[in-house]
Amino acid sequence: MIPPDDRGFTLGDGLFETVLARGGDLVRPDAHLDRLAAGCAALGLPALDRDAATREMRRALAKSCLGEARAAVRLTLTAGAGGRGLDRPAEIQPRLVATAAPAPMPQGPARLATALVRRNDRSPAARLKSLAYLDNVLARAEARAAGADEALMLNTRDELACAGAANLFWIAEGALFTPALACGALAGTMRAQVLAAAAALGLSAQEAVAGRAALDGAEAVFLTNALIGVRAVSAIDARPFQPHSLVGRLAAAAGA
Repeated sequence: MIPPDDRGFTLGDGLFETVLARGGDLVRPDAHLDRLAAGCAALGLPALDRDAATREMRRALAKSCLGEARAAVRLTLTAGAGGRGLDRPAEIQPRLVATAAPAPMPQGPARLATALVRRNDRSPAARLKSLAYLDNVLARAEARAAGADEALMLNTRDELACAGAANLFWIAEGALFTPALACGALAGTMRAQVLAAAAALGLSAQEAVAGRAALDGAEAVFLTNALIGVRAVSAIDARPFQPHSLVGRLAAAAGA
């Protein structure tokens, strides 16, 4: 039971990670725990107990009775109980909760719609997997209402930032691009895998600061996160994209 004074519940004071489970085991959990530990430091929360976090995720996976089916294991860490108001208690006692649910691979490429909701690149939370995800929720809802699968989010300077729940990549003139973290992008675990894969393939890869027009001249666009791996994009607004062989090569090299 989560008490009603839990700061994650009342204020969104906390972090989360979503880890893929495949074949009954967690996929690259250390990368997620590294990011969660860095988030704790950024928010001034006590150091992450990695052993406890791993136990919670494995317990949730076992209790889910999903066997070897593809699953999403969500680990939520809150700042624990607190009184009324914004100030944290003098002694923070974080709360860890893990759940597991089926996570079938999405079928086919994604269609994106450019959302009016902007990614706040000036907020420290933009680069954290914080519990305050309402902007992403609203952007995704806006995209779905437009008949798309996912939102394309720009930041407050009209620069490319991310999708509602994924990192963004595009290919132009044989080179790979992704929004720089300073644009409000999250340091995604699969994003890191794809950048490493590009280096291994000898492909030029750039973390870029670019406007929406950069995608109009792109040869291909794709999304990444831990659950979807690498997912091609078939259209953004009214602009279609054709399949590109490099997307599949990157996916294979990244282990997506």
